[in-house]
Amino acid sequence: MKINTAEFVISNSDPKKCPNEPIPEYAFIGRSNVGKSSLINMLTNHKNLAKTSGKPGKTQLINHFKINQNWFLVDLPGYGYAKVSKSVKATFQKFITEYFEKRENLTCAFVLVDIRHEAQKIDIEFINYLGTIEVPFCIVFTKADKIGKVKADQAVAAYRKALLSNNWEEMPKHFVTSSEDARGKEELLTFIDDVNKQVFNQGF
Repeated sequence: MKINTAEFVISNSDPKKCPNEPIPEYAFIGRSNVGKSSLINMLTNHKNLAKTSGKPGKTQLINHFKINQNWFLVDLPGYGYAKVSKSVKATFQKFITEYFEKRENLTCAFVLVDIRHEAQKIDIEFINYLGTIEVPFCIVFTKADKIGKVKADQAVAAYRKALLSNNWEEMPKHFVTSSEDARGKEELLTFIDDVNKQVFNQGF
């Protein structure tokens, strides 16, 4: 898939106010500072579509971007460490939970994890949560350019082991990416394109 247009639509903290167009929606979420904004910008060929920052917790709202006029890319607040107040974090959790549990347009979630680090408890908990509420998702390993291929393969294998020990029968579909060298871009966009075709064929 080639992304020809990527337009910002709306930011809000109330899932009820999200766009009501009947098109597929793909949500991107991960721990703060996992490289989510950089990945979104890489995928969409925009330098500043999603706001990047050296400070964790930059994204604090549900941000909708309309891609190629036929699907939404959703940039969600990071979970975990962020330099924001406890009350703001509580709000994050509330509307993030409401979004995942009630958003009918949500077609697939992409859970981003930094490939340089071993499986974090908070990531495993979030993945388990998505499994419990039966939201389709994929794991997206970020920052693969920071380590060699052998170490990247070892990191994925370690993550697989961690999930299998958490009652997963198999490793969820995953992608190894880098915003620096566009690694994984084609694979991720092809996956979205294939899912979109299935969705539209079934009459979204």
